[in-house]
Amino acid sequence: MIRCNVLKLLGVIVFCVFGCTKNADQPLDSVIIPNPQAQIIQLGYFTISSNTQLIADEYFKLSSSFLKNFIENGSSIRLNKDKSESKISFQFDSTIEKEGYHLKISENDIIISAQTDIGAFYAVQTLRQLLPPAFESQTFEDNQIHLQAQEIEDAPQFVYRGMHLDVGRHFFPVAFIKKYIDMLALLKMNTFHWHLTEDQGWRIEIKKYPKLQEVAAWRDETLIGHYNDMPHQFDGKRYGGYYTQEEVKEIVAYASARHITVIPEIEMPGHSQAAIAAYPNLGCTGENPGVAKFWGVFEDIYCPKEETFAFLEDILDEVLELFPSEYIHIGGDEAPKTRWENCESCQALIKKEGLKDEHELQSYFITRMEKYLNSKGRQIIGWDEILEGGLAPNATVMSWRGVEGAVAAAKQGHKVIMTPTSHCYFDYYQSENDTEPLAIGGFLPLEKVYHFNPIPEGLTAEESQFVLGAQGNLWTEYMRDEKQVEYMAFPRAIALSEVLWTSEEHRNYEDFVKRLEHFQKRMDMLNVNVANHLYEIKGTIQSNENGIFFQLKSESNSNPIFYTTDGSEPNLKSYKYEKALSVSEDLLIKAAVFDENGKQISSIFEETIEIHKAVGKKIELSVEPSKVYSGSGAAGLINGIQGSDKRYGDKEWLGFWGDDLEILIDLGTTTQINKISTRFYDAIGQWIYAPSIIEVAVLDSERNNLTKNNATLDDGGKNLKNLEVRVENLDARYIHINIKNYGVIPDGAQGAGHKAWLFVDEIVVE
Repeated sequence: MIRCNVLKLLGVIVFCVFGCTKNADQPLDSVIIPNPQAQIIQLGYFTISSNTQLIADEYFKLSSSFLKNFIENGSSIRLNKDKSESKISFQFDSTIEKEGYHLKISENDIIISAQTDIGAFYAVQTLRQLLPPAFESQTFEDNQIHLQAQEIEDAPQFVYRGMHLDVGRHFFPVAFIKKYIDMLALLKMNTFHWHLTEDQGWRIEIKKYPKLQEVAAWRDETLIGHYNDMPHQFDGKRYGGYYTQEEVKEIVAYASARHITVIPEIEMPGHSQAAIAAYPNLGCTGENPGVAKFWGVFEDIYCPKEETFAFLEDILDEVLELFPSEYIHIGGDEAPKTRWENCESCQALIKKEGLKDEHELQSYFITRMEKYLNSKGRQIIGWDEILEGGLAPNATVMSWRGVEGAVAAAKQGHKVIMTPTSHCYFDYYQSENDTEPLAIGGFLPLEKVYHFNPIPEGLTAEESQFVLGAQGNLWTEYMRDEKQVEYMAFPRAIALSEVLWTSEEHRNYEDFVKRLEHFQKRMDMLNVNVANHLYEIKGTIQSNENGIFFQLKSESNSNPIFYTTDGSEPNLKSYKYEKALSVSEDLLIKAAVFDENGKQISSIFEETIEIHKAVGKKIELSVEPSKVYSGSGAAGLINGIQGSDKRYGDKEWLGFWGDDLEILIDLGTTTQINKISTRFYDAIGQWIYAPSIIEVAVLDSERNNLTKNNATLDDGGKNLKNLEVRVENLDARYIHINIKNYGVIPDGAQGAGHKAWLFVDEIVVE
């Protein structure tokens, strides 16, 4: 049983890091991530030096070898095998759960107790974080290290703790894959989901089908800029690559030595255009569609005929030889049915098998592949679309389009892995700073990741047991190199590691931020390109009976904020922020965080607040915005702040999936108004459509219509549509806006057959 950490609750946990000495009695904050379940600090310290003996039998071979190599490669210290009073020992303890460990540091020894080498390996990762960061870069110069005496009892709360990497859109070398795995090991993650096949490139050698390497692994050119940029432009450069089977074996072995399971993903029936380009007979038309050179969802998918199933079974036979994992991921997502609807053999198969429609045909496809893998002793994982048409009997579901798929699967008794876009898609923007590198869209800041609860609402305690854990997803359409992958993955993957390992009662975001500041020093030594937004400023506008106020805050509260309101750049002579600013007229604020030496350590925050007649008034929505794109809530539509011109996922835009929307604004008293305006996002490549029907009505205090307009939209520039209604000196109290959602996305467009997204920005009343 893990003991409650009383000392930690009192805020007096200390860890001796960065090479402590006997006289180093100044307490230091905890730096361990993910946070251990229980810690007890004791008097004294233990010294690691070349006099320290390492004791471990073959049972703890991987974990003890990792520790020995880490210490000896990182310093001049050489652990010895001779008997010594100073020793580090590994001990078997059958009472500790599989992935748990007990780490005891006393004056004479360090004892690592575990039931498995996996648990011992996680103890080593904890011990590693107690050593100076210089060990990571192999630059530690002292010949001994002093560690504070303490006990840690620890174990993860979820059995599946993973990170995903898409190498289909962009290809990354073996050395980087190993570096990525190293980071997962440091964070006590145990699964690497390797997305190996895509429309834009096939990345694994299959000896029986050499055209997969010769044709499917290469595209003629690649899209420049964002998919929504029209017209599309391309770089004209042939691009591609693949991993040989020997390289795959090397990576799988490398991960295994760090107790990480590699789960390969071989997409089917959709996201298969590259394979069909190599073998056109696998498609329904027999035509070669070419390897895709831009992003999105494509209609050319595997045709469910015998030669296709034989092809996939042959591929899986080679894949199974390379990957010993229990699970094989078969995709199953985003498979348009247009080709199947117009395919004689597909329609004949539907009739022969007594299927209802093409969705049940997909279920037939997935179930057939599951049976084949089950016959080989393996299990399948698929994205939540595999629920459509009926779930394959033994399948595990990865829920990405929200939590509904997870709830449905768990209620049917199926295992679930959580990967919702709302908290786990690390290809989304992580900052509202305009200097952020190009990303697919959305907005997922670090704090939101940290507050993710992998157990969805709506499940009973018994049903919740089917939730294995979660993983962060990295889709690489807009990640051309390794540095960009690192930038998008970290520190969000660090936050997710603590969500999955540490129980909720031992998690605190402010404490995490403090530990992350220290942890980034370790990441720097590892040459990881971390996105450091800890000092970025966030602004929030609030209204109450006393007026309208604007609040500034940075992730790290230990450094002061200075601001200006005259358009000048902030410095130490500017106003020091101490409390929320009262706003009674239009305001331009610029602010920055400065360290104790007076150095600016954040980017400059800039916000314009435009006070109009609806700011701070009452507003009602007929439907709630999506939890993924809830912005600042309904009040955010009349808070005086415009959303970004470039992104729909910031805190000002509100997103609604498939819903019509009615908005009622109550100005409080009869008010003279002249104009009502707002704008909508329009990015069809991301399933976002501006509405075609909008009705704007102005009402008096008795809610009688004074005027009603069927409004039209004007072009507002790239991905924007503007609405403006003039009413000319009308005395009114209420404004009612009725917005008709676009509806179902048409065939041939990205997301065909799905509901369209509606995104609305600030409603300005003048």
